[in-house]
Amino acid sequence: MKKWFTTLALGLAVSASAQAQNWPAKPVTMLVPFPPGGSTDLIARTVAPKLQDKFGGTFVIENKPGAGGTLGAGQAKRAAPDGYTVLVSSLGPFVIGPHLVKEPGYNALKDFEYITVAVQAPNVLVVNANSQLRDMKGVLDYLKSNPGRMTFASAGNGTSDHLTAELFWQETGTQATHVPYKGGAPAIVDVMGGQVDVYFANAASSLNYVTGGKLKALAVSSSQRMPELPNVATVGEAGIKNFNVVEWNGFFLPAGASPEVVAKLQDLVQKALARPDTREKLAKLGLSPVGSSAEDFAKFVDAEQTRWAEVVKTNNIQVN
Repeated sequence: MKKWFTTLALGLAVSASAQAQNWPAKPVTMLVPFPPGGSTDLIARTVAPKLQDKFGGTFVIENKPGAGGTLGAGQAKRAAPDGYTVLVSSLGPFVIGPHLVKEPGYNALKDFEYITVAVQAPNVLVVNANSQLRDMKGVLDYLKSNPGRMTFASAGNGTSDHLTAELFWQETGTQATHVPYKGGAPAIVDVMGGQVDVYFANAASSLNYVTGGKLKALAVSSSQRMPELPNVATVGEAGIKNFNVVEWNGFFLPAGASPEVVAKLQDLVQKALARPDTREKLAKLGLSPVGSSAEDFAKFVDAEQTRWAEVVKTNNIQVN
């Protein structure tokens, strides 16, 4: 009997290894927990064709927005860990949502295999092209003279751009009105239309509108200026210390995926990011390719969770 179980175990191991080598043998769903048109969606749609070029297979984008990305992340967690559901997510569902949603339906640190940080980019403080605001000093002067009157858009309660604004108010001692949208794309539309005053928009979803003259950039949230916007100062250059926010997007698999599939997907995504045509396209979106290891990715998320948990607690942030 013992010999039979040993033989069965070896057989299953060989079968799993063979399946991993043949992956992907059927269409792969790339699950994006946000609406089409936002930064995370753009990353998925940029990388997917490169993976298809490599395999000749099919990578299908499925958008599952809601609850700051936690709805889609929960769906990914419940998927079979066979490599055929890949979650492409921003930091929101992993380092912000767990501190805001009482029962998000998953454990961000235990229910996923971390593949790689694909890209990172700052948020850009943008206004309508015809806005009277010209720089960060003008924003601060208005906020201090008119507490609560300026409106800040976000992609939704608990999203990274929402928390960027909260951190900004915390560090400057100011108050404003938060206007949450269902995704970054509709938020940008209303900023361009003048329905809302300002927005800490992700570079990927805002850079083309800035360079095209439809939005005006007042500052970037990173510690260094963006090469694509060399004349736009950082928030720190305006005298606001301890302000360095970089949004990131990464690839994940449900926990339990085989190490072979994890390693294969990581290698292929990293190679896709390293392609000159990919890097050129990402640069036009203001995105910097990263391609980190799974181990470094997990450590990074752990540190980010600690950071944003403090912002949530300090500002008593809640989602409806």
